[in-house]
Amino acid sequence: MPHDLVRARAPLRLGFGGGSTDVSPYCDEHGGVVLNAAIDLFAHVSLERRTDGQVRLVAADREHFWNGAATSPLPTDEPLRLLKGVYNRFVAEHAGGQAIPLTLTTYADCPPGSGLGTSSALVVAMVEAFRRFLDISMTPHAVAALAYDIERVDLGLAGGHQDQYAAAYGGLNVMHFHDQNRVEVEPVAVDTTVMNELEASLVLYFTGVSRESASIIEEQTANMRAQAPASLQALHDIKASAYAMREALLAGDLARFGDLLDSGWASKKLTATKMSSAQIDEVYARAKAFGAFGGKVSGAGGGGFMMFLIDPTKRDGLKRLLSNFGGAAQSARFINTGVESWVVR
Repeated sequence: MPHDLVRARAPLRLGFGGGSTDVSPYCDEHGGVVLNAAIDLFAHVSLERRTDGQVRLVAADREHFWNGAATSPLPTDEPLRLLKGVYNRFVAEHAGGQAIPLTLTTYADCPPGSGLGTSSALVVAMVEAFRRFLDISMTPHAVAALAYDIERVDLGLAGGHQDQYAAAYGGLNVMHFHDQNRVEVEPVAVDTTVMNELEASLVLYFTGVSRESASIIEEQTANMRAQAPASLQALHDIKASAYAMREALLAGDLARFGDLLDSGWASKKLTATKMSSAQIDEVYARAKAFGAFGGKVSGAGGGGFMMFLIDPTKRDGLKRLLSNFGGAAQSARFINTGVESWVVR
């Protein structure tokens, strides 16, 4: 029987290498490869049955609300398109088209547009919550695939594949993306000592600018379809960097890993004009001058979070330096668990 109250959470991720090669048409024509890792920041969902025939959707962290009669389908306009899209898909496929009165509440540890895959992690967490709520059996891979389909097909939102699979699986993975939405997730078994040192060296800096990734992705897609030589070669180089980063981590060579972050970021800036900004370039230059041995913008670019690697003894100093630019610096921990859900009652 369906439950009355369930909760779910899905981790956000850091994209180290290969980002943008998971976006069509590049991954369809050339195959995409990404190296990413789940971190201890989450997208959260609560799903509670109602008895008054109403649907209430709440993005608690953004103070966005939607209330209406439990009808199917819900209109998929703003606000709360993601919540409406997930609701509609489960009602259509698993409730015989019969609307379900409920309250669906979401919130995240970082805002959308952070470059940590927040929006897709929210969709993964919602899919998992509905799966648990309705007692449906689905593998993590199936959860990720459905989340991708809801975002990219049902709602028509531009983007790649990696965020959904990172949120569903957790851990450190190399992901391979092929045509017809085929995805392989390959865990990378890096020595614990190396991961501890990588974690101790990591600084995240939120620029204070939440960007709309769709416009950047649309420019990348247009460049790819036009076969723009510089952009296409940059994507080839970015893909190669994902493999090289994996080998650097397996060898415990964090200096090499940092160099690859740098070169990968230089290549990624060639894929879209809005990938960087004067503010981002200044922060990056100052962090490097302070001693950071690697860095990049996480996600599609244009704002959100930047990441840097630095000697752990200098990490607090770098955080203080970065705080002078109006954003917020923090640490993060890597986690091996993917999306989770549980029954409250």
